[in-house]
Amino acid sequence: MLHCNHSDPTAFILMGIPGLESAHFWLAFPFCSMYLIALLGNVTILSVVKREPSLHLPMYYFLCMLATIDLVLCTSTVPKILGIFWFHSHTIGIKACIVQMFFIHGFSAVESGVLLAMAFDRYVAICAPLRYTTILTSSVIAKIGWAAFMRGIGFMTPLTCLVSRLPFCGSNVIAHSYCEHMAVVKLACGDTTPNNVYGITAATFVVGSDSIFIAVSYGLILRAVLGLSSKEARLKSFGTCGSHICVILLFYTPGLFSFYTQRWGHNIPAYVHILLADLYLLVPPMLNPIIYGMKTRQIREQVLRPFFHQTRQAGS
Repeated sequence: MLHCNHSDPTAFILMGIPGLESAHFWLAFPFCSMYLIALLGNVTILSVVKREPSLHLPMYYFLCMLATIDLVLCTSTVPKILGIFWFHSHTIGIKACIVQMFFIHGFSAVESGVLLAMAFDRYVAICAPLRYTTILTSSVIAKIGWAAFMRGIGFMTPLTCLVSRLPFCGSNVIAHSYCEHMAVVKLACGDTTPNNVYGITAATFVVGSDSIFIAVSYGLILRAVLGLSSKEARLKSFGTCGSHICVILLFYTPGLFSFYTQRWGHNIPAYVHILLADLYLLVPPMLNPIIYGMKTRQIREQVLRPFFHQTRQAGS
């Protein structure tokens, strides 16, 4: 039973997925499975790249950044969601809610910047392969990663600061599984215009600019690939970029749908929106290591090497 606090609350109550409360217990099982796969996959990527010197290349450094961000995103939300589904732990303190919001939106913006950096990496690797290691040196990679981090955090810090200044004097029940920005802002009893304007502006700028630059990068890559004389070289280049394009689509498509339907998708059932918002923070972290593991020969070989080694020992 969810109770509403109509004075200034010290905590919020997360509903989970409105309309699917009776299915919460069973939904937790696939959520938990996907979370464990995401943890295992991303930790595996980090450990394989760290221990294998042949993978100490720009592409894999960016992949490690992506894996780290994915671990932050899913870990900042899924344990609480599982607590709601399995243990009816609906309460979250206001400060904890704002911190969760900061991690979700801040690191989503950071991930967008890393995806842009990975598109630039593929552009340099295919369009200027002879200068690849001289352009993307370790210091340049560190600066790119730091810039992506500072930009994402810089854009989303004011967002959470604006929320922390809002008065909450009505219901304290958040119709969501986690502290999504607009779901929290809707509970405020003060003027939320700055929150709405800044939220839309920041998200549109970050995603819009990154999407444009990614599209330009892949347009130039496509032109360069089609100009290759060898069919084998073209197929190899398309295969290398295919995994990155899949990751980009996995990240942006549900993210944009969730962001804009929260504001204007009034005809979409609440449970559809909330379920997609939950999966947006869970499915990409789960699938990214699988996609890169399957499409990248070096990672696949390093992951499977211990198994083949044990098989050969057993057969000898």
